[in-house]
Amino acid sequence: MNTPITVVGGGLAGLTAAIAAAETGVPVRLFEAHQTLGGRGRATPPPHIAHDGAHVFYADGPHYTWLKKRGFVAGLGRPGLADATKLGFRTGGEIRRVPPIGMLRAQSRKWLPAPVDVDFHSWATERWDERTATQIAHAISVVTYDANTGRLSAAFVWDLFQRVLGPVVPAVRWVRGGWQQTMDRMAARATELGVRVETGSRITELPTGGPVVVATDLDSARRLLGDDTLHGISGFAALLDLGVTKDRRDRSLVFDLDEGGFHESYTMQDDTIAPAGESLYQLQMPVRDNESRDAAHQRLEHFADSTIPDWRSRTTFRRTATAKGRTGALDLPGTTWRDRHAIDRGDGVYLVGDMVAAPGMRGEISINSAISAASSAVRAVSGNHSRIESV
Repeated sequence: MNTPITVVGGGLAGLTAAIAAAETGVPVRLFEAHQTLGGRGRATPPPHIAHDGAHVFYADGPHYTWLKKRGFVAGLGRPGLADATKLGFRTGGEIRRVPPIGMLRAQSRKWLPAPVDVDFHSWATERWDERTATQIAHAISVVTYDANTGRLSAAFVWDLFQRVLGPVVPAVRWVRGGWQQTMDRMAARATELGVRVETGSRITELPTGGPVVVATDLDSARRLLGDDTLHGISGFAALLDLGVTKDRRDRSLVFDLDEGGFHESYTMQDDTIAPAGESLYQLQMPVRDNESRDAAHQRLEHFADSTIPDWRSRTTFRRTATAKGRTGALDLPGTTWRDRHAIDRGDGVYLVGDMVAAPGMRGEISINSAISAASSAVRAVSGNHSRIESV
């Protein structure tokens, strides 16, 4: 097993593939174009540790079992009782503590099947009413980053809604120190296993001499593989990170049922990511069709006015950004995750990330696809037909 496996990209998917393969004893080399590893899992440096949008782990799938077994998600934070009572839902311009009755009825129908080949808005409108359909779609924009989530497959949206807001207690997990802590642990594990990591190395031609796992975004993968079919549907959102002096009026978590925004305090479960006496909030607002970034940010700031009163006079840290085409795959009516781009591209080339044919949402797709690709690559170089364990 002297033939190396090459991984292009050092984000969550690339590190997962490199670790999974190296654990079998196969030599692995990893190339990352940036000077640091982590990809979209990177965070800003202290004292305000902010991500590119909402970053949490869900502990209800094999991806989390794989991470947990290796200690990558050790040291969890939990909201205190006072913060847990500051959950809210914006509807009709006001923030209320519980969702509207129509949405509550929908939340209780966990086992209700939804069709793949019908858009969510049409299906939910027929099942309940148009207002409830819109509110559910806006509630789950936190995951899709899409201003028109209702246009997506009913089965796709319904599954996300039930995972995030269904009757079962959500399996949300926050790692103290943020995702950067997890990425640093993964990078250290890769080094410990002997993975040859080269940062600042932008690969422009497909490496030869063994299997290659391409763990980049689709645009980079399309250029590297010369495959014009590699396009995907993803969300587009305005992002706002705010560090403010603490105030008991501030909300901890708000789902915006009016416009699809989302507000979350990260210091409610981890006081290490902001200076003492401060709170760190991350907000997002999906960008509408033909809407400018500035207009979306204005709507986002108006949303912040309702969740963090007088935030402008209390701000100690502020960062704005947009996230486009890097928020995970979205499935249109008639499609499921199985219809996305294949992981095995043939000739020993594998494509991984959050836009390929693997189950899960966002980062979960990256992990699950990377483990699948690593398993196939190891079999290719070792002749061993056993699969890499996912846990």
